[in-house]
Amino acid sequence: MAKTSLPLAGFSLLLLLSFAAAADTGRLIFTIVNHCPFTVWPAIQPNAGHPVLENGGFALNTNNHRSFYAPTTHWSGRIWARTGCYHHDGKFSCVTGDCGNRLQCNGLGGATPASLAQFDIHHGAHLDLSSYGVSLVDGFNVPMTVTPHEGRGVCPVVGCREDLLKTCPAHLQLRSGHGGHVVACKSGCEAFRTDELCCRNHYNSPHTCRASSHSLFFKHACPSTMTFAHDSPSLMHDCSSPRELKVIFCH
Repeated sequence: MAKTSLPLAGFSLLLLLSFAAAADTGRLIFTIVNHCPFTVWPAIQPNAGHPVLENGGFALNTNNHRSFYAPTTHWSGRIWARTGCYHHDGKFSCVTGDCGNRLQCNGLGGATPASLAQFDIHHGAHLDLSSYGVSLVDGFNVPMTVTPHEGRGVCPVVGCREDLLKTCPAHLQLRSGHGGHVVACKSGCEAFRTDELCCRNHYNSPHTCRASSHSLFFKHACPSTMTFAHDSPSLMHDCSSPRELKVIFCH
């Protein structure tokens, strides 16, 4: 049987794809996983000066995941879950974590209270360093963890696996509608708006910003999370060259 040769255009395309695959080898991957028994709408907000990833948000059905590459340059930002989202009269909105009534947040922040995963990704000539943590400083809406894979150094799984909606004190509860079910748990700052609880003005320093009975509720349930503005810096973990950072909702 005569051999058939691959057309030059096809060969060139395969070569380009091979080069592209090789170029992607070793790139850091973000994976967002939804293990909640309901759809969540992940939101991604970059810090100032950094690019928006995945247009800033999308829908993720239960027991599904979505992966995408982190930028090859320095990137920092946050990821959270929006819940109870719906379209009505041409308008998109979410019960928790809403970002200006948009499906794709495109750089906008989210409404509190919401659980947050925070990231600071650095790239060097010989070392890539990923700093990550989970914050309940702005309250809680869903359990959330961050899991690094194939990293070196201090690379723990961190976050909050507890469903704090079940135990949230009455004075911190955010309910849907008038007297509906608990959809989120507020921080002390969100609930009472004082400078002391919000670590503002005179209280905006590591010496004057302290844990409160409200932040301790979160800390006792989820000790590996940040629970007030000047909580321990050691709760942001530096992991060397992880292959993947996995954000899991309802882990």
